[in-house]
Amino acid sequence: MRPLNRRGFLALLGGAAAGVALAGCGPATGSTGRQLVSAVPLPEPYRVPLPVPPVARPVAPDRYLITARVAEQEIIPGYRTPVLGYDGIFPGPTVETRSGREVVVRHRNELPVPTVVHLHGGHTPPEHDGWPLDLVLPVGDTSDWTGHHGMPGDVVAGERDHRYPMAQRAATLWYHDHRMDFTAPAVYRGLAGFHLVRDDVEDALPLPRGDRELPLMICDRSFAADGSFAYPGLDRGMRGLPGVEDAWTAGVLGDVVLVNGAPWPVHEVDAARHRLRILNASNARRYRLQLDGGVRIVQVGSDGGLLAAPVEQDAIELAPGERFDVVVDFGAVPVGTDVTMTNALGEGRTRDVLRFRVVRAARDDSAVPDVLSEVEPPTVPADAPVRTFTFARGALGDHRGWTINGAAFDPDDARYRTPLGATEVWRFVTDVHHPVHVHLDPFQVVRRGGSGPGPFDGGWKDTVDVRPGEVVDVAVRFSDYRGRYVLHCHNLEHEDMAMMATVHTV
Repeated sequence: MRPLNRRGFLALLGGAAAGVALAGCGPATGSTGRQLVSAVPLPEPYRVPLPVPPVARPVAPDRYLITARVAEQEIIPGYRTPVLGYDGIFPGPTVETRSGREVVVRHRNELPVPTVVHLHGGHTPPEHDGWPLDLVLPVGDTSDWTGHHGMPGDVVAGERDHRYPMAQRAATLWYHDHRMDFTAPAVYRGLAGFHLVRDDVEDALPLPRGDRELPLMICDRSFAADGSFAYPGLDRGMRGLPGVEDAWTAGVLGDVVLVNGAPWPVHEVDAARHRLRILNASNARRYRLQLDGGVRIVQVGSDGGLLAAPVEQDAIELAPGERFDVVVDFGAVPVGTDVTMTNALGEGRTRDVLRFRVVRAARDDSAVPDVLSEVEPPTVPADAPVRTFTFARGALGDHRGWTINGAAFDPDDARYRTPLGATEVWRFVTDVHHPVHVHLDPFQVVRRGGSGPGPFDGGWKDTVDVRPGEVVDVAVRFSDYRGRYVLHCHNLEHEDMAMMATVHTV
C-alpha cells in the first residue's frame, strides 16, 4: 500500500477535523465526544460475572512472551465479538513484576496490521518505550511500512523485545497499542492489559491481597448488529487512512460500559476490605465513580503508586488513562447486600458500571494504615523554567485539527528539550477536556486553576485531567534516560489526530 505523504496526511486530517462536533461535552457527561449507539439489544445490567484477567506466566525467569492475535469473545451475551487481543484475550494478561528487577517482554504480532506497544507509566529507555513509529509488522507481512506518512521509525518484522528496568516504585501500570494514527481503534478493539509493579514497601503494608485485590479495567464500547465492535474509523482495516468520521472527531463514546471486558458485571465478595485497582481505558469517556449503601472509598494510590497517606473520597473522577488505587470495606454492610458502583457523569445506561454482591461473612486481617509510603513533596526552584503547552483545536495548514501549541505531531521537532535531573513547571492549558499524558517519568500537580492541587491530583501522576478552559501546572523532572519521548492527549481520537508533541531529554 502506498503511504500518504506528510502533506497529504495533514490535508486529510484537516478535512476530518473541519466539522468537529463537541456533542456530549457539557456538564451532564463531562466528556468531550459523541456517543455511538449500538445496533444490538443491550443486556440487562448485573447479570454477567466479572472476569479477572489471568496473570501472565514467564517463559523464563523475568522473561515474557505475549502474542497479539485476532480472536472471538462473547461480550454481549449471545454474540461473538472479534477482538484484537494480547494472547487473544481482552483485556490482555496481567503482567506482574518486581521493582528493581529488569524484565523483558517479547511482543509478537500475529495481527493483520502493525502494532506498537507502550508501557503506560513505565520508567523506560526510549528504544523500549513504544515510540509511535517503531512498528512491529505482522508475522510474514512483506508490505512496505517504512515510510509511515513520510516519518520513518525503527520497523521490525514479527517480534520486538521490550526491556523494562523496573527502576520504579510499585504502581498500577497498563500496556496498550501506541501506533501513530491508529491507537484509538486498536485500543477500542482490545489491545490493552494491566502491568502491576510490586515492591517491598507495598508488601509490608496490611492492604487487601489475593482474591481481595481486583484490577478493574473500565471502558465504554458500542456494538454493530453482528456483535462486532462499532468504531467509526475512516479505514476499518486500520492500514492506511487515519481518522474517524466527522461526527466523532471530538472523541468516541460508547453506550456499553465494560469492566474487564464484560458489560455491567456483578462480582460476589466477602464481607471484608477489598483493594480495587481502577483504570479508565476508555477512548474519550470520563467517569465519576461512586458506591451506594454507605460504603466508603479510601484512596491509597494514584498513577505512580501509593500516596503518602490514605484519602477518603465520596467519589473518584477518572479521565482516560488515569488509575486510582482504592480500598473499600464490604464488611461495613450486612451479608446479602448489593453494593453498586455507578457513574455520576453518565446518562441512561452509561450510569451503570458494576455491582458487588456481599455473599458471605469472612475473617479480615487487612487494614489501611495512616502512613502508606514516602512521597517526595514537589520542590520547585524559584528559577525553574515554565513551559506552556496549549491543547486546542487549531490550524493545520489551511484546515483545523487538534494541536499542541498550534502544531501537529512532528517526530523531528526539537523545540522541547529538558535536562535530566532538572525540575521544570509544565503548564497545561486547554479548550475542552484533554487528559494529558507524559511519558518516561511521573509528575506532581502543583496548581489547578487559581489554587493548589484538586482532590484527585494527589501523589505521583503520569496523566492529569485538564478540564475545559482550565490551567494546570505540574512539576516535571526526568531521570536516567536520554532520548526522544512524547507528550500527548489521552483522548485517543485527539491523539490519533496529531495532538502529540516530541520531548527530548538531554
